[in-house]
Amino acid sequence: MTTTAIPAEWASHRAMWVGWPSHAELWEENLEPAQAEVEALVRALAGPGRETVKLLVGKNDALAEARARFADVDGVEVVDGRFGDIWLRDTGPIFGSGSRSAAAFRFNGWGGKYELEHDDTVATQISAASVVPLTRNDFILEGGALDHDGEGVILTTRQCLLNPNRNADWTEAKAEAALAQSLGAKRVVWLGDGLLNDHTDGHVDNLARFVGPALVACPIAFGTDDPNAAVYDACARDLAEAGFRVVRIPSPGLLEDEDGEPIPASHMNFLIANGAVVVPTYGNEEAARLACEALAIVYPDREIIPLSSNAILSGGGSFHCISQQEPA
Repeated sequence: MTTTAIPAEWASHRAMWVGWPSHAELWEENLEPAQAEVEALVRALAGPGRETVKLLVGKNDALAEARARFADVDGVEVVDGRFGDIWLRDTGPIFGSGSRSAAAFRFNGWGGKYELEHDDTVATQISAASVVPLTRNDFILEGGALDHDGEGVILTTRQCLLNPNRNADWTEAKAEAALAQSLGAKRVVWLGDGLLNDHTDGHVDNLARFVGPALVACPIAFGTDDPNAAVYDACARDLAEAGFRVVRIPSPGLLEDEDGEPIPASHMNFLIANGAVVVPTYGNEEAARLACEALAIVYPDREIIPLSSNAILSGGGSFHCISQQEPA
């Protein structure tokens, strides 16, 4: 792969890959609700003048139902594939400029937490289906651990990229050299910790996102009991000190699982599509409205589309996590 910079997500796409919840044994009672939420996402993405959606189905017995569900939607290609689960942002390739090349990395189930059959083959499947040459890199990396500005600046977190459960010998210098060689990084901006209880060990796409040249969005706590308030404020300080303009996006506030533990819900897992920004919401209507209003200021020429992501979140992520764009 050439070492030109990875395009920013707001650049034009020729297609958008999305993972289809396919494994009842993983999703259990949340399978149908998660499918409904992904269907809403796909239909929003495939709106007039938007994306060609490539929907990757990970199990043969889920294929016919997926094809039937989207038979009435132009611009959706249902692709027969195999994956452990739907998190294509992390398991799929990272496409270069014009989708003339793509980069693949070793994948170890987010530090050995969830190693599922076929996840380490997803990048190969997607690059083959897209007819894009694939360059393999011999280190562990998930796509959601990085965010790109299109000019060679990459955001990431120390909690994830320097975690010994990925590349045990990595220092900042070694990581920066690897990202320069594989993804054309000219500058790596290091943030600290990600969200509490995030099994990805702090992926940056739940914490801070480029939304324009030298412009980065990050959360601000919603409510006095938001468990990530200090993390959000530290992130904003680090970004400002690194020379960025910072847009604070209200968080969803405190969400808890059935055991009363905070869940890593984030409006930052929005997906920037051709003509739209799709924002995950989690039941707090006021927080979601404020987040969408902030993003509408940043993207006045794109439709801001809030969609429920509670069931998808039960699997560990949201819209950005289950997708991967092919730049035009």
